[in-house]
Amino acid sequence: MTTTPRTRPEIPADVVAVREVNLAAFPSEEEADLVDALRGSDAWIDGLSIVAEDSEGRVVAHALLTRCHIGGTPALALAPCAVLPRVQRKGAGSAAIRAGLDAARACGENLVVVVGHADYYPRFGFIRASAFGIRASFEVPDEALMALTLDPDAETPHVRSRTRRRSAPDPWHRRKRDRSPARRVRFARRKQASAPPSGSLSQRTAMKEGLLGGTLGVLLRSELEEAQRSCCTLDWI
Repeated sequence: MTTTPRTRPEIPADVVAVREVNLAAFPSEEEADLVDALRGSDAWIDGLSIVAEDSEGRVVAHALLTRCHIGGTPALALAPCAVLPRVQRKGAGSAAIRAGLDAARACGENLVVVVGHADYYPRFGFIRASAFGIRASFEVPDEALMALTLDPDAETPHVRSRTRRRSAPDPWHRRKRDRSPARRVRFARRKQASAPPSGSLSQRTAMKEGLLGGTLGVLLRSELEEAQRSCCTLDWI
């Protein structure tokens, strides 16, 4: 019988174990270094770094939510999430994420964003961020940038009315999109340039395994180094 992993907020004694989980889950030290940097930044929120333990009390998974901003609106970024390879696909990562979202809801937070696999994060309630009118300044597929409102009764600024869009579509919408052969060539070149080296764990594979709780966390690094805080490069459409 499968036992639901026990989850709890990170405590100081977990710092080394959390780093070890992130080192084991990802092909480089970047995510582990990011967690350490965020822990010492203004983006850190006590109680929103969640660990999952196995039956022997060992930390086997980690999910982190930190402060970000969409335009001038405070939000949370879910990233990174990590699971020890030996316990992947056993619910530890999902348990940590759900516990983190519950803790954020209890703190009065509402909007959460993540960059991840479109087949994984909808199970937690995430939908395409574009439905909320959220866009990123960095290039990311529309289906990979997702958002979630923890309080359906709370007002979320700039939320796009999907019903209104269906009933009154923009007749110029399709014409505005660049569908030229040149664009397809540019996209193919970018895709090839961004492909991981042979033998490494690709982003797609990592997200399918539930390892990436959002590459958004990695994308925050440059701003973190400059300002020692996490502030997503996201805005309203």
